[in-house]
Amino acid sequence: MDVKIPEERVGVLVGPGGSMKHHIEERTRTTFEIDSETGTVRVASTEDPLLAMRAMDLVRAIGRGFSPERALSILDDDMLMLDVLDLSKVMGTKSDMARIKGRIIGKDGKSREIMERLSGAKVSVYGKTVALLGYPEQIRIARAAIEMLLDGAPHGNVYSFLEKKHQELAKEALRDQGVL
Repeated sequence: MDVKIPEERVGVLVGPGGSMKHHIEERTRTTFEIDSETGTVRVASTEDPLLAMRAMDLVRAIGRGFSPERALSILDDDMLMLDVLDLSKVMGTKSDMARIKGRIIGKDGKSREIMERLSGAKVSVYGKTVALLGYPEQIRIARAAIEMLLDGAPHGNVYSFLEKKHQELAKEALRDQGVL
């Protein structure tokens, strides 16, 4: 199975002296063949095809701008998933792309930080994409917030939406624990 990542992210995947590559290969019982010129990563596994697919998601997450430490969380829980939104499909010009990326990130990363805290999903804005890492409901909420920003909604409205959804998730968690 092959996955292509930006060439400038290959070094992040490999890590100093190949340490990150070896760590991921050990944890997922896979082997990576990396073409550093094209950014193509071939993931091979003789043991567990599901672990190989998780390894591919991990490689994709690193390729989409997540640090290896943040991306490794995908191996900790089978319910965690990666979702990638391609902004080039909705933004026409480079200036539109820069503007919307700026809206998603916010001043000094504040908007992204609020989105992560209230949705629970990790957010990476890299190149022409926004990548989300989290549980399905967390990703659904973060994606909705990003789509609101894409549609031009004021940040205050997006934060209100996120706050409401955060409270709903908290109530649901308490119900699941039998507290409510």
